[in-house]
Amino acid sequence: MRSRLEDIANFQKGFAFKSKDFIQSGVRIVKVTNLTDESIDLSSCVHIDENLAKSYGQYSLQYEDIIITTVGSWPTNPASVVGKVVKVPKDGNNSLLNQNAVRVRNNGKANQKYLYYLLRSEAFKEYIIGTAQGSANQASITQKDIKNFTYEIPQIKIQDSIAYILSTLDEKIEVNNQINKTLEAMAQALFKHWFIDFEFPNEDGEPYKSSGGEMVESELGMIPKGWGLSILNKIVDFVKASTKPGEHLKDRKYIPIDAMPMKSVTINDYKSYEEAKSSLLLFEKFDILIGAMRVYFHRVNLAPFKGVTRTTTFVLRSKRKDDIAYNLFLLNLNETIDYAEKISKGTTMPYAIWENGLGELMIVHPQESIRREFGKAVFPMLERMIYLAEENTKLQEIRDTLLPKLMSGEIRVLLDQEGEI
Repeated sequence: MRSRLEDIANFQKGFAFKSKDFIQSGVRIVKVTNLTDESIDLSSCVHIDENLAKSYGQYSLQYEDIIITTVGSWPTNPASVVGKVVKVPKDGNNSLLNQNAVRVRNNGKANQKYLYYLLRSEAFKEYIIGTAQGSANQASITQKDIKNFTYEIPQIKIQDSIAYILSTLDEKIEVNNQINKTLEAMAQALFKHWFIDFEFPNEDGEPYKSSGGEMVESELGMIPKGWGLSILNKIVDFVKASTKPGEHLKDRKYIPIDAMPMKSVTINDYKSYEEAKSSLLLFEKFDILIGAMRVYFHRVNLAPFKGVTRTTTFVLRSKRKDDIAYNLFLLNLNETIDYAEKISKGTTMPYAIWENGLGELMIVHPQESIRREFGKAVFPMLERMIYLAEENTKLQEIRDTLLPKLMSGEIRVLLDQEGEI
């Protein structure tokens, strides 16, 4: 039966919260800029006071609510495209929705998960772009436009079955993401414990510093006896393997700067080599990629495969394979990023340099045996993270192939007499 979206869902526009009320902790405010491809980056949200938030209950978000952006770019910039559809994660419960977005909840006549996949379909994307208005740089849609979207909605049992098939894939993807977050947090914690707090195992397997390990003076403060000082240039090679677009890249994947995450060392996204334009650099598996412009310095990632990127990225190769894990987390330190920001040059888009720049950053350099033991503990975690990220890519491809076929009826869900698949 063909139905308008308004017939099967309820809507609520976001509120224009005032920046003067934003604080560091409290109730989250979800802005359009906090939305990722499919969810919300909750760590980037601002907050308002809990007592003040009680006045805005109608804008509250709950798990599996759907958010649609009403202002954004045209499809040429998919990261901020108008009509972007995301789902609220569990941790997003009781957050509040800011302006330029609409909350969508089923009204009992549709499966909420089915509704999400319907709004993620090409049919809805095409409809939204067809109704959007605006300038060359910005597009907008109205809540009325969204409500008027019309589609052939199947019976609720079919909706349940389609939602089950697609959400099973998404749930596996989310499990993998959570495992990767846990593994990375463990690796980060171990790095800090050993190389910042100096609590690496001594000869008796006890924490070095708290067990009375000898500390000596250095230019960078007190460090464990036997450790030294070095510079980044002496532990990694700055790779400048420039190349041009073309067929010779067909065995490589393209990672533009916006595919490099800011809060994870694992790269989950990439594009075809055919999308790679000019000013390119080659990289190999396990190279370390760092954004070279100030707004991108926090993008420090381990290359999960051989590929190609733009010259807006530093490609660094560990001089010793045993040091890959150590070097990765060293380069990911806030102190390293702060130094890159300090030495960057330019006004519009400040850019860091490597030679006589970031490569000269002085660092505390642990003994080789300690670095090697860290690598033995952490490198298998990184390999596991890469494997799970690759598995997620395959699962996403399966989901994105099934979604339009299930929604259009090209692949039919058959039910038995009891209404089961």
